[in-house]
Amino acid sequence: MSNERLIYLPLGGAGEIGMNAYVYGYGKPGQERLILVDLGVAFPDMDSSPGVDLIFADITWLKERADQLEAVFVTHAHEDHVGGVAHCYSDLGAPVYARAFTANIARRKMDEHGHPIEAVRTASAWPEQIKVGPFTVGFLPVSHSIPESAGLVIDTPAGRVVHTGDFKLDANPVVGEPFDPDLWAEVARPGVKALVCDSTNVFSTHAGRSESEVGPEITKLVQDASGMVIATTFASNVARVKTLAEAGQRAGRSVVLLGRAMRRMIEAATETGILSDFPKVISAEEAADVPRQNLMLIVTGSQGERRAASAQLARGKYRGLEAKEGDLFLFSSKTIPGNERGVIRIINQLSEKGVDVVDDSSGLYHVSGHANRPDLEKVHALIDPQMVVPMHGEHRHLREHAKLAEAGGRTGILAVNGTMLDLTGNAPTVAEYIETGRTYLDGTVQIGALDGVVRDRIRMALNGHVTVTVILDEEDEPLGEPWCDTMGLPELGSSRAAIIDVFEEDLNQFLMRADAKTLRDDDKLEEGLRRIVRQTAKAELGKKPEVTVVVSRMR
Repeated sequence: MSNERLIYLPLGGAGEIGMNAYVYGYGKPGQERLILVDLGVAFPDMDSSPGVDLIFADITWLKERADQLEAVFVTHAHEDHVGGVAHCYSDLGAPVYARAFTANIARRKMDEHGHPIEAVRTASAWPEQIKVGPFTVGFLPVSHSIPESAGLVIDTPAGRVVHTGDFKLDANPVVGEPFDPDLWAEVARPGVKALVCDSTNVFSTHAGRSESEVGPEITKLVQDASGMVIATTFASNVARVKTLAEAGQRAGRSVVLLGRAMRRMIEAATETGILSDFPKVISAEEAADVPRQNLMLIVTGSQGERRAASAQLARGKYRGLEAKEGDLFLFSSKTIPGNERGVIRIINQLSEKGVDVVDDSSGLYHVSGHANRPDLEKVHALIDPQMVVPMHGEHRHLREHAKLAEAGGRTGILAVNGTMLDLTGNAPTVAEYIETGRTYLDGTVQIGALDGVVRDRIRMALNGHVTVTVILDEEDEPLGEPWCDTMGLPELGSSRAAIIDVFEEDLNQFLMRADAKTLRDDDKLEEGLRRIVRQTAKAELGKKPEVTVVVSRMR
């Protein structure tokens, strides 16, 4: 009997939203040939990752087995699925397969990072299949909020796996392919061992709505507006951008696209033939000569990003254009959990300008790109797998999705990041647990979560920083008094004296009392000076700052 096995290992995206990275393997334990499905990023916030540019899943386990990796398959071009491909290519070196639109986006990223664009290979839709090692993989078209999304049909010696990617059931998605139940049924007909399935909207109890339903509502809103209209949505939601542009066109308005990401997505959709009838747009410079009531701006920044066009318009001007009293601002998007504060900040800034803000609280101007609970039940029945493995969701989503599978008479299992499942038998089992986490792009350098950089940055942000400088002469005696520089601390403490003066007085007292052994030992001297600053700060300010001590010796 063969001891080869089929494994599934989420390194990111299972127990969180973002940073999707799912490993499949087949072979003898420890010698499996591997494929990776998606390699995405998450975006930082100032509370948990100040100063960081991007967050990646920790793929150390996979990097150590790069010689076993056959290929990377990318389901669609959202950043939480494709954003890490170029950043991690040097570590993995495997070819990347994607459909044309996603491949276009991936090649742009590879080119920006100096990697060969030939490493990204364009795949056609099912029934074409790609043979890599023991796997045969096909791209199954699905509806989502970005063009040419796909699930994956993964055939292995142990059976067929269907990996849904992000999907919804939309018969009329405006841009891209509609959901095709006959095609899904065809894929299911030979039998499916495991359905690895999107869990994002498992708590939404109503059936999902079509992208085509928002068009008439947006058109009416734009036609009824008296001033300039500004609308924001996800730059990658090409169908929504098209719907917004068409609404502006029908209202007799000139349309302007603002934001590099949005222009890049529309260009990619046009280059790959997905968009052929996008309304004519004008530049920001041309817009300056158009009456406000005849303008519609479609802008980036639906999630409150500080540098995006929405935030800059809320603060002041962007490329010569300015929001004014009587204008209308539409959020044709859902606020991702964690981004609420940034969005609310923009709404308040716009309100202060007299701009009327419309969000999606009415449900009229946005539809989700993910399958709701009844849609998931429909897909479970259509595919009828032996087992359901929930992915793409927080822990609560995965747990609820596993319960949903069990309620339908199927085996469900909760597998968060780092949980390696053995899918070989008739029921999934946990093979082992892998240490996972996250890594950061900090400027141009990738750092680990345990490197301490982000932790120290958070500590400095919370508590401030003090630099202490001491000079000692050839006899190891203080040469003058120590001095301090502070950052992020009040000028006055509870004694109402200048905090720097209080620090320097206490430090000088410590030096005057220090014995010769302490003055000769840099480590002991630094430790003592640091302790004095933190004690004094606690008494004067109620907190202990981070302290850097510089000891210079005259030799």
